[in-house]
Amino acid sequence: MTGVLAVALAGCAEASHHALVSEGSTQSYRPAPLGAHVLQHTTGLPCTAGVRLSAKAEPSYAAVVHQVADAYAQPGSRFLNRFRQIDQNGYPTVFGVLGVRFGVDCKPTWFRVQLPVPPNGSTGWVSASTVHVYPVLTRILVHLSTRRLVVYLSGREVFRAPVAIGAARTPTPEGRFFVNERFLLNSSGPFGVAALGISAHSDVLKNWVQGGPIALHGTDDPASIGSATTHGCIRLLNGDMHRLFALAPAGTPVTILR
Repeated sequence: MTGVLAVALAGCAEASHHALVSEGSTQSYRPAPLGAHVLQHTTGLPCTAGVRLSAKAEPSYAAVVHQVADAYAQPGSRFLNRFRQIDQNGYPTVFGVLGVRFGVDCKPTWFRVQLPVPPNGSTGWVSASTVHVYPVLTRILVHLSTRRLVVYLSGREVFRAPVAIGAARTPTPEGRFFVNERFLLNSSGPFGVAALGISAHSDVLKNWVQGGPIALHGTDDPASIGSATTHGCIRLLNGDMHRLFALAPAGTPVTILR
């Protein structure tokens, strides 16, 4: 991969291959594993003509592209976008699963998924033959008003941490998203020890690379935690980011509330 890219770090940075760039600083990175066991076949989904998965269902499900996946507005109708096995930042392409359609043999034929592209809330249908689907037991909840992040595992709170959020002019977007990229970083830089890219994009930074993608990441400025100072990313202390990274596989739902 060559040229300039944004690596999951929103209105936080631009990047070149193997280096994050922000306000004159560079920081090396490497893709981390998905953090979950990818299943060959979907399990645990009720077999009906069409199933919409609850936003609070346990477990939730994620899908990873195994070759190429075309997304449609409806199953097989009105093409929206094409997604490769590896995305433009060098990470496996992951979707959050919202629903499923089954064939007469009770095998999934189509999945309705969250798409990791702007505008926020983009969804589509992908053929079951183009993805592997796996369960996700964790969820992340971010409260902007209290500047707190909470992680749930199988419905039970297992971790919470203070965070820094977007400034008034570059607010952190609210909504339901999912973790779509996981990067381990050289800790001697502005993004700390690790970053979890999520499917959210800035609502105001329209001219940023890749639409201003949002991430959860560490920091080299611990005094900023608890403030509203970022370009939209959610910033944690490095020790807290280590813990969050260990808990959150790709596909983890992320809900950001005021």
